Amino acid sequence: MKQQDDGEKSGGCALMRRYDRALARSSRPVYVRIAMVFLGLCAAGTMAAEPYEQPTERQAAEVLPTALVVSPHYRVQDPVIADGYMYRFTVESPFGTFEATGYGALRKLLNEIGAIAALREIKTGKAFGDAVAAAATGPLRFAKYLLTHPVDTVTGLPKGAYKFMEETTADISSERDPSDDPGYKQALQVTARKRDFAAQLGVDPYSSNKVLQKELNSVAWAAAAGSFTVSVALLPVGGTAGAALGGVRMGGTLNVQLKNEPATRLRIINKDKLAAMGIPADLATRFLDHPAFTPRHDTILVESLARLGNVPGRDKVLAVALEADDEVEANLYTAIAQTMRGYHETVAPLTVIQTIGRLVVAQAGNGHALVPLPLDHVMWTQAVERRSQELQANYKAPGFTGQFDVWLTGTASPLARQQLAQRGMTVTEEVYKRVEIVD
Repeated sequence: MKQQDDGEKSGGCALMRRYDRALARSSRPVYVRIAMVFLGLCAAGTMAAEPYEQPTERQAAEVLPTALVVSPHYRVQDPVIADGYMYRFTVESPFGTFEATGYGALRKLLNEIGAIAALREIKTGKAFGDAVAAAATGPLRFAKYLLTHPVDTVTGLPKGAYKFMEETTADISSERDPSDDPGYKQALQVTARKRDFAAQLGVDPYSSNKVLQKELNSVAWAAAAGSFTVSVALLPVGGTAGAALGGVRMGGTLNVQLKNEPATRLRIINKDKLAAMGIPADLATRFLDHPAFTPRHDTILVESLARLGNVPGRDKVLAVALEADDEVEANLYTAIAQTMRGYHETVAPLTVIQTIGRLVVAQAGNGHALVPLPLDHVMWTQAVERRSQELQANYKAPGFTGQFDVWLTGTASPLARQQLAQRGMTVTEEVYKRVEIVD
């Protein structure tokens, strides 16, 4: 037995590897990578049973406001899977079964389900049918593909976000100047109408939600190719999350940009802003090319960093963001940037940004150090204790008083709050209620 314990210590992550193998045999995927990214689950020793807490499955009604659990268009299913850091939700609806990891992703999904319902209602009307018939004789040659293969054409998937216009140009025109081709001009109208409908509905035109993309694409095509007009704001969209999630809205500047600018133009805007911050060109390019981040992610994160003023260390945020493997992690890094912006604007200006491992820590003018954690529920675990010790031992900044302000988008257990407080770390929960964090 002693030999096994020694192997655990020398191996570092042996326990984590055994946990990974167990998960691989399970029929239910768990996003443990999130915990590894932010709180380092690979321990240098064995896990003690006490006094640490263990995550357990929860009922949806235990972790969500009643208004979000069920609506005419969806129901959040039980149980909600917990890994000690994030919740994974399964949502049943007439439009399919969806999964979301994290509160923010869930809020975004529930708004999208309401938008899908509204778009489908549009498609049942006579005006839409007339537009489809009129468009059949129009010049938009790839029109039918927008209806039959929507995600493969005007896609919201990250991998296609930057290539859409080039691919469209090649498909619809062989002329040297595509701006002379009426089909090209109409393709531009499709993307513009799609962004317009998305803005009216309060959803992301680049969302990876395939059902939403299908409905947005077909309605946008009818609007552009068949002279179809409708105000989605006048449609009854009962049961969406919009009313209950008043804080989940796009800020004025971001809303205008995402509605009016195509993805290629957003890239130019974001690149110019990063250059103005002094971000090295190669780092900016790698970030803007990262497949896990959509143009919406890029715009929100870059705008948040820009609003921090001239604080040094913004390049460190982009450097750790490059570690994102998928959309779930892209959401987390985007939330980190927004949390820093919110603290900077409402509590105390940030003076320098550092990273301790993969944790982002920002020194503030009030002498405190901000630790932004976009996690659903933090429990007192060996990993959390170790991270708190690493912060205390390794964080140094001019004017630092020894006080850490841990800002959570979610909550912490009473034991976690108590233990962190003993280490000079004050936890502020549900910070999305204090500052605007766009999902």
